[in-house]
Parts: sequence; structure tokens; C-alpha cells
Amino acid sequence: MLTKGCVESLPAGALAAKLEAARREERQLRVKLGVDPTAPDIHLGHTVVLTKLRQFQDAGHRAVLIIGDYTARIGDPSGVSKTRPRLSPEAIEINTRTYQEQAWKVLDQDPEKLEVRRNSEWLAPLKLEDIFKLMSTTTVARMLERDDFEKRFRAGQPISMLEFLYPLLQGFDSVAVKADVELGGTDQKFNMLMGRTVQEYYGEPAQVVLTNEILPGTDGVQRMSKSVGNYIGVTEPPDEIFGKVMSLPDSAMMTYFQLLTTRSEAEIEDLKRGIVNGTLHPRDQKAALARELAARFGGAEAGAAAERHFNELFRDKKLDAGAGLVECRLEPGDNESGSVYLPKLLERWFGLTRSEARRRIKQGGVSIADRPVDSETVAFDGLAGVTIKAGKSTRYHGLIRIATD
Repeated sequence: MLTKGCVESLPAGALAAKLEAARREERQLRVKLGVDPTAPDIHLGHTVVLTKLRQFQDAGHRAVLIIGDYTARIGDPSGVSKTRPRLSPEAIEINTRTYQEQAWKVLDQDPEKLEVRRNSEWLAPLKLEDIFKLMSTTTVARMLERDDFEKRFRAGQPISMLEFLYPLLQGFDSVAVKADVELGGTDQKFNMLMGRTVQEYYGEPAQVVLTNEILPGTDGVQRMSKSVGNYIGVTEPPDEIFGKVMSLPDSAMMTYFQLLTTRSEAEIEDLKRGIVNGTLHPRDQKAALARELAARFGGAEAGAAAERHFNELFRDKKLDAGAGLVECRLEPGDNESGSVYLPKLLERWFGLTRSEARRRIKQGGVSIADRPVDSETVAFDGLAGVTIKAGKSTRYHGLIRIATD
């Protein structure tokens, strides 16, 4: 269970040894996960490692969630091709509060199984002499073994000294909380292995490194990211979560089952075989996944309601997400003193929430008769027979024609 969905457990055999030692000594393992509050919300991609942390809690161990309010001032260089912009302390504090609130949607809040720390506790008091000691644990050559640093170095792109310091500070986090295990995505492998180096230098037992697969976004290709726009936020309404999951390419569905649900490997293999041999329909399995995730973050009743809403929009009206041109009719109440409130139409026809509709309009993602609109109200006259497009998403109908009668 603890290695399900994991890519590597390093060093080999160390996790089993740690678990056996903890059982023998009747103590909990301290399982660390660090998150830098660099954005105000978390999405399903973040919950992959949070779910793994919850599994350790369910096995009786202590989750140590580190909010990187201090390391966020540098910005994790993992997987980026240029230096990240530095955040203000005010933005970091706002993000920190929302991260903690949203993490509760996944983690067990029992104080016997959860410890939440900010790394400013031990990083802010460090003196220059302490930094000298920390930096002496490794070499520039070792840092340049890291793929993203090596690529940037060969391309002549700048690497700041602060970015070199980041893996060492993350490693010092492991010293400060006496981590037995550290969890992270595959992009965190270098940082977590550096944690082992730093722990050993400070005379501490080295942690086990458990790397997790990275969840693809709703496009099924790129990693889930708010900047790319292929994300599903944990605080989104259940209707939104359900609909976005239903938009997933079939090829990504099993990865979501593996990384975001408690289904066993055997159950997932049965699903795969059933879909291949035709005894299970992909849409039905995707609906089960969407219902489970909507319920997980909104409650069982909300998950069921989200499925009913989706079916009313698409199945019962014989409309499929991404089905192409669909004809819809204006209603008498749509005419408000000669104009139409566009978010109301997008809510009814596309299934968007009004806030999401307003956001798409603001970003230029909505067009009428192939012309982008920048206003939430449009003239009622002349709408008959024209087409409305709401972005490139395949979750909702990409194109709707307004009926002429």
C-alpha cells in the first residue's frame, strides 16, 4: 500500500527496514512532506503526495507537513528553466493559510498523527556561520549533476546562488524534524537525496526517499499546472470537478485511478482488462472516478448531485462534452432591457459556473460569431443564429449555435 503509485523507494529495502524497526521499537515513523506556498490554491496534482502521506497516517505513522514559508522566498528550482520570481512575505503568508486549510481535505487532523510546521522556525534564526556549515556539505560539481541545473549551465542560462542553496535548506528541514521518510514527486528526487546527505553530515540517520508519479493535467499530457490551465482545484465546486474529470482522455484515466484513489493494483488491472475486452465501458468508469473525486472534496451528497447535474446537461439531453455544434434556444428571461447577461448563458449551456464564465470572458476565451467578447453583457438583438464558443476545453460543448426561433 505504501509504495503504490511510487516510482522509486531509495535506497532499496530501506523502507521495509525502517518499518520493521518502528514496529520493534513501538514508535511512529516521522514522514515528511514539504510544500512551498507559492500559489493560493492546491490542485489534484498536489494531492498525490498528500494522499500518500495520509496512507502513512492510516498505517499508524506521524505525518510531518512542512509549510515552506521560508524556502518560498527562494522558490524551488526543480523542473524550471529559469530563476523563479521572488514572492513578497505578504503573499507567502496568504498562501500559507490557504494551503493548510486545503490540506485538511486529505490529511487526518488527529494530533497524534499530524504535525504541521513552518520552516521559518529553524531557518530564520540561522546565522552566517550556520550557512557556512550547511554549504560545506556538498560541492558545485554535485549541484551541477542535477538535470535542470546542468541544462541551464550548458545553455548559458543564469543559476543564482540562492537556487544552489535551496536543496540544502530543504535538506536541513529533514534534520530539524528528524525525518525518517520524505515524500515528493519525481522532480524532487535530487532535493530529497540531498536531504540524506545533510542528515548524515549532521549526525542524523538518513531518511528514506519515496518518489511519486506526477499527475498529468486534464489534457492527459503535461503535468497538472495552474499556469498551463489543465488543473482541477480541490476547492472547485463538485460540478466543476466532476465535469473536468469527465473531460480526461481515456489514456489518462487509469493514472488518475492509481494516484488518486484507494483501489488496489489488482482492481486497477481488472478495470484495464474490462475496458480492453469490452466488458466495461470507459465512460462508466470515468463517471465512477469523477463521482469519487467530487465526493472526496465536496461530500458524498455533492458527488451524487454533480453526477446528476452532468447527466442532465449531457446524457439526458443527448449532448456529449466536445460533441461539436449544438443548437440551443434563448429564453424570455434572457432579455434584460435589450441585453443578455452572458455568464448566465454560459452557465446554462456550457455548464460553467458564473465565476468561471466571467474569468473566461476576461481572458478572451469566449467569442460570439468568431469575435472575442470582452463584456459580460451583449445586445439581445442579433443573437439569433450566431454561434458562441467558450474556450478550447473539451469538457463542455466547444460550439453552440443559438436557434433562430
